[in-house]
Amino acid sequence: MIGIDALQTTDKTEKSAYEVEVKYRIGDLAALEAALAVRGVVLSAPVEQDDQAYAPVGWEYGQSKIGVPFARLRTEWGRHLLTVKTPVANELSCVEHETEVADRVQMDAAIRQMGFYPTVRIRKARRTATLGLMSLCVDEVDGIGAFVEIERIVTDGVAGERIQAELDRFAATLDVSLERTTDTYDSLIRAARARV
Repeated sequence: MIGIDALQTTDKTEKSAYEVEVKYRIGDLAALEAALAVRGVVLSAPVEQDDQAYAPVGWEYGQSKIGVPFARLRTEWGRHLLTVKTPVANELSCVEHETEVADRVQMDAAIRQMGFYPTVRIRKARRTATLGLMSLCVDEVDGIGAFVEIERIVTDGVAGERIQAELDRFAATLDVSLERTTDTYDSLIRAARARV
Protein backbone atom coordinates (compact mmCIF):
# COMPACT_ATOMS: atom_id res chain seq x y z
CA MET A 1 0.00 0.00 0.00
CA ILE A 2 1.28 3.47 -0.90
CA GLY A 3 1.12 6.01 1.91
CA ILE A 4 -0.55 9.34 1.31
CA ASP A 5 2.78 11.12 1.84
CA ALA A 6 4.22 9.26 -1.14
CA LEU A 7 1.42 10.59 -3.35
CA GLN A 8 2.00 14.22 -2.48
CA THR A 9 4.27 16.33 -4.64
CA THR A 10 7.82 16.67 -3.44
CA ASP A 11 8.39 20.09 -5.02
CA LYS A 12 6.46 22.44 -2.76
CA THR A 13 8.39 25.49 -3.99
CA GLU A 14 6.84 25.52 -7.46
CA LYS A 15 4.67 28.61 -7.92
CA SER A 16 2.14 29.24 -10.63
CA ALA A 17 1.97 32.49 -12.54
CA TYR A 18 -1.10 34.63 -12.91
CA GLU A 19 -2.10 37.75 -14.80
CA VAL A 20 -2.82 40.99 -12.96
CA GLU A 21 -4.20 43.96 -14.86
CA VAL A 22 -5.88 47.33 -14.61
CA LYS A 23 -8.24 48.57 -17.32
CA TYR A 24 -9.28 52.09 -18.32
CA ARG A 25 -11.73 53.64 -20.74
CA ILE A 26 -9.70 56.09 -22.85
CA GLY A 27 -10.99 59.66 -22.97
CA ASP A 28 -8.53 60.88 -25.61
CA LEU A 29 -6.81 58.17 -27.66
CA ALA A 30 -4.41 60.57 -29.42
CA ALA A 31 -3.28 61.99 -26.04
CA LEU A 32 -2.63 58.47 -24.72
CA GLU A 33 -0.64 57.53 -27.82
CA ALA A 34 1.45 60.71 -27.41
CA ALA A 35 2.05 60.05 -23.68
CA LEU A 36 3.22 56.52 -24.46
CA ALA A 37 5.46 57.73 -27.29
CA VAL A 38 7.19 60.15 -24.88
CA ARG A 39 8.15 57.08 -22.83
CA GLY A 40 9.49 55.31 -25.91
CA VAL A 41 6.51 52.98 -26.17
CA VAL A 42 5.75 51.93 -29.74
CA LEU A 43 2.41 50.20 -30.19
CA SER A 44 2.17 47.29 -32.63
CA ALA A 45 -0.01 47.35 -35.71
CA PRO A 46 -3.64 46.52 -34.87
CA VAL A 47 -4.62 42.85 -34.67
CA GLU A 48 -8.27 41.92 -35.11
CA GLN A 49 -9.46 39.63 -32.31
CA ASP A 50 -12.76 37.75 -32.34
CA ASP A 51 -13.48 36.37 -28.86
CA GLN A 52 -16.31 34.19 -27.65
CA ALA A 53 -16.61 34.23 -23.86
CA TYR A 54 -18.03 31.27 -21.90
CA ALA A 55 -19.20 30.80 -18.33
CA PRO A 56 -19.84 27.58 -16.43
CA VAL A 57 -23.43 26.36 -16.48
CA GLY A 58 -25.09 27.59 -13.29
CA TRP A 59 -23.16 30.87 -13.14
CA GLU A 60 -25.03 34.06 -14.09
CA TYR A 61 -24.08 37.73 -14.41
CA GLY A 62 -24.43 39.41 -11.06
CA GLN A 63 -22.83 36.48 -9.22
CA SER A 64 -19.22 36.65 -8.03
CA LYS A 65 -16.54 35.61 -10.52
CA ILE A 66 -13.92 34.93 -7.82
CA GLY A 67 -12.73 31.32 -7.96
CA VAL A 68 -14.94 30.52 -10.98
CA PRO A 69 -13.26 29.34 -14.22
CA PHE A 70 -14.25 31.14 -17.43
CA ALA A 71 -13.27 30.15 -20.96
CA ARG A 72 -12.53 32.24 -24.02
CA LEU A 73 -12.11 31.13 -27.62
CA ARG A 74 -10.17 33.73 -29.64
CA THR A 75 -9.36 33.93 -33.33
CA GLU A 76 -6.60 36.26 -34.54
CA TRP A 77 -4.57 36.05 -37.76
CA GLY A 78 -6.35 32.76 -38.52
CA ARG A 79 -5.11 31.17 -35.26
CA HIS A 80 -7.51 29.93 -32.58
CA LEU A 81 -6.59 30.22 -28.91
CA LEU A 82 -8.40 28.65 -25.96
CA THR A 83 -7.92 30.49 -22.68
CA VAL A 84 -9.29 29.58 -19.26
CA LYS A 85 -9.11 32.26 -16.56
CA THR A 86 -10.02 31.93 -12.90
CA PRO A 87 -10.25 35.23 -10.99
CA VAL A 88 -8.40 35.06 -7.65
CA ALA A 89 -8.31 38.48 -5.95
CA ASN A 90 -10.80 40.19 -8.29
CA GLU A 91 -11.98 39.95 -11.91
CA LEU A 92 -8.73 41.41 -13.26
CA SER A 93 -6.34 39.21 -11.25
CA CYS A 94 -6.54 35.70 -12.70
CA VAL A 95 -4.81 32.36 -12.96
CA GLU A 96 -4.67 31.86 -16.72
CA HIS A 97 -3.96 28.93 -19.04
CA GLU A 98 -3.87 29.29 -22.81
CA THR A 99 -3.18 27.02 -25.77
CA GLU A 100 -3.63 27.09 -29.52
CA VAL A 101 -6.31 24.82 -30.99
CA ALA A 102 -6.73 23.62 -34.56
CA ASP A 103 -10.49 23.90 -35.09
CA ARG A 104 -12.66 26.68 -33.62
CA VAL A 105 -15.96 24.93 -34.32
CA GLN A 106 -14.87 21.68 -32.68
CA MET A 107 -13.35 23.54 -29.71
CA ASP A 108 -16.61 25.47 -29.24
CA ALA A 109 -18.47 22.14 -29.13
CA ALA A 110 -15.95 20.71 -26.65
CA ILE A 111 -16.21 23.76 -24.37
CA ARG A 112 -20.00 23.41 -24.30
CA GLN A 113 -19.72 19.67 -23.64
CA MET A 114 -17.41 20.42 -20.68
CA GLY A 115 -20.21 22.40 -19.02
CA PHE A 116 -19.75 25.97 -20.27
CA TYR A 117 -22.24 28.13 -22.16
CA PRO A 118 -21.49 31.09 -24.50
CA THR A 119 -22.10 34.51 -22.97
CA VAL A 120 -20.82 37.43 -25.09
CA ARG A 121 -18.97 37.83 -28.39
CA ILE A 122 -16.19 40.44 -28.19
CA ARG A 123 -14.65 41.89 -31.35
CA LYS A 124 -11.78 44.33 -31.08
CA ALA A 125 -8.67 45.75 -32.71
CA ARG A 126 -5.71 45.39 -30.31
CA ARG A 127 -2.34 47.13 -30.38
CA THR A 128 0.29 46.00 -27.88
CA ALA A 129 3.61 47.07 -26.41
CA THR A 130 5.81 46.33 -23.43
CA LEU A 131 7.42 48.72 -20.97
CA GLY A 132 9.67 47.10 -18.41
CA LEU A 133 7.67 44.30 -16.75
CA MET A 134 4.37 45.72 -18.01
CA SER A 135 2.39 44.71 -21.08
CA LEU A 136 0.12 47.34 -22.57
CA CYS A 137 -2.91 46.64 -24.75
CA VAL A 138 -4.77 49.46 -26.47
CA ASP A 139 -8.12 48.04 -27.58
CA GLU A 140 -10.85 49.50 -29.76
CA VAL A 141 -13.79 47.29 -28.79
CA ASP A 142 -16.89 47.10 -30.99
CA GLY A 143 -19.86 48.69 -29.25
CA ILE A 144 -18.07 50.07 -26.17
CA GLY A 145 -15.09 52.17 -27.36
CA ALA A 146 -11.37 52.43 -26.64
CA PHE A 147 -9.61 50.99 -23.60
CA VAL A 148 -6.10 50.46 -22.33
CA GLU A 149 -5.09 47.45 -20.26
CA ILE A 150 -1.85 47.50 -18.28
CA GLU A 151 -0.78 44.00 -17.19
CA ARG A 152 1.91 42.15 -15.31
CA ILE A 153 2.52 38.45 -14.83
CA VAL A 154 3.25 37.61 -11.17
CA THR A 155 3.67 34.44 -9.12
CA ASP A 156 1.67 33.04 -6.21
CA GLY A 157 2.39 34.89 -3.01
CA VAL A 158 2.38 38.30 -4.68
CA ALA A 159 -0.74 40.27 -3.76
CA GLY A 160 -2.70 41.05 -6.92
CA GLU A 161 -4.20 44.18 -5.36
CA ARG A 162 -0.71 45.53 -4.57
CA ILE A 163 0.37 45.05 -8.20
CA GLN A 164 -2.86 46.66 -9.42
CA ALA A 165 -2.11 49.69 -7.20
CA GLU A 166 1.38 49.93 -8.75
CA LEU A 167 -0.05 49.69 -12.27
CA ASP A 168 -2.67 52.32 -11.39
CA ARG A 169 0.07 54.68 -10.16
CA PHE A 170 1.85 54.23 -13.51
CA ALA A 171 -1.38 55.01 -15.40
CA ALA A 172 -1.73 58.23 -13.39
CA THR A 173 1.77 59.33 -14.52
CA LEU A 174 0.56 59.31 -18.13
CA ASP A 175 -1.50 62.41 -17.25
CA VAL A 176 -4.25 61.68 -19.80
CA SER A 177 -8.00 61.22 -19.49
CA LEU A 178 -8.52 57.63 -18.30
CA GLU A 179 -11.54 56.20 -16.44
CA ARG A 180 -10.70 53.05 -14.49
CA THR A 181 -13.07 50.09 -14.67
CA THR A 182 -12.94 46.83 -12.75
CA ASP A 183 -15.20 45.05 -15.25
CA THR A 184 -14.12 42.63 -17.96
CA TYR A 185 -15.07 43.27 -21.60
CA ASP A 186 -17.86 40.70 -21.54
CA SER A 187 -19.49 42.47 -18.57
CA LEU A 188 -19.03 45.90 -20.19
CA ILE A 189 -20.57 44.74 -23.48
CA ARG A 190 -23.47 43.06 -21.70
CA ALA A 191 -24.14 46.23 -19.66
CA ALA A 192 -23.99 48.41 -22.82
CA ARG A 193 -26.51 46.16 -24.58
CA ALA A 194 -28.83 46.24 -21.57
CA ARG A 195 -28.93 50.07 -21.76
CA VAL A 196 -30.04 50.03 -25.41
